[in-house]
Amino acid sequence: MELYEERGYEQTTVAEIAARAGLTERTFFRHFTDKREVLFGGAGILQERVVTGVLDASASATPLQAVMAALNHAGRLFGETPTRSRQRQRIIDATPELQARELSKLSTVAGATADALRQRGVPDPAATLTAEVGIVAFRTAFGHWISDPAERPWSDHLHEALDGLHAVMTGR
Repeated sequence: MELYEERGYEQTTVAEIAARAGLTERTFFRHFTDKREVLFGGAGILQERVVTGVLDASASATPLQAVMAALNHAGRLFGETPTRSRQRQRIIDATPELQARELSKLSTVAGATADALRQRGVPDPAATLTAEVGIVAFRTAFGHWISDPAERPWSDHLHEALDGLHAVMTGR
């Protein structure tokens, strides 16, 4: 990530990343399929946590409550402070290719979330709509969390996103 910030994503080579990490290129490719995955390698863990959270949610939880609880739990991946997430987001924001990759990864998480909701008995289109709304709330909360100078907890921002969604839906 330091190389990406120093040199720019496009100008940074796998050889440079491997050298900075004290690895060979061959070892790098054992861990990552390409240099983008340095930034997106955690997407699988995020998806797993969200899906598990949805499936493990209380039977009395509404579909949206299950998704929001899962997103809140998954947000703990980001750690206590948003410093690393800010760095990652600056790199993504500077590169259209990475922005597209981010959207693709989040779309995959939304699809897996919808599948988990279907396993809970939520029919379509409600499962798909709820999963997509969850990802919109996630993206909104994430953007506010990384730009919050007070560095309030992730859960505060996710709840604010949900409150905003509720206000839009109810007109309040």
